[in-house]
Amino acid sequence: MRVYVPLTLPSLAEAHKAGELGSGPLLAYAVTPALREWYVSDDLEELEYAALGRAALASLRLLAAESAAPRRRVVVAVDVPDGAVVAGPGDEGGDEAALGRVRVTVAVPLAKTASVHVDGEDAEADVRAGAQALAAADGGDGAAQSLVDGVEDHELLWFATQEIPNLVGSGA
Repeated sequence: MRVYVPLTLPSLAEAHKAGELGSGPLLAYAVTPALREWYVSDDLEELEYAALGRAALASLRLLAAESAAPRRRVVVAVDVPDGAVVAGPGDEGGDEAALGRVRVTVAVPLAKTASVHVDGEDAEADVRAGAQALAAADGGDGAAQSLVDGVEDHELLWFATQEIPNLVGSGA
């Protein structure tokens, strides 16, 4: 199963150094039955893009809590065994924000990474504003929600796994 793990650049650097995304459980997003029902599409590519988008929002939440991290969302796409994934809390449809949320219960070697998705430098100002506005947006502030939504205007850039050292600053 393909899952999308939200990170920050510092946590990607830690994963690169350790050779694994983590020992589990890891928060991730995937195409779950609840996400399929909510998104109302049978196109797997569209559904995976929706799961990637949910992981990107989770990365923004990580950035809101990690003020020293560069203001760039990071999502790692990784393939894990189906049995290593359990639906996360709220994915059964009661909480729209939790749709697609899963827990990966096993260690995930970085070698299983299919790709890495990272904001370009041009997104940093909007990501900074969105991260700062998250708490207010969660409280119902429409102007703050507009800032959070504005981050989605930036497509995450695709990187191959061999580019991770350059992304985290340890490459040549």
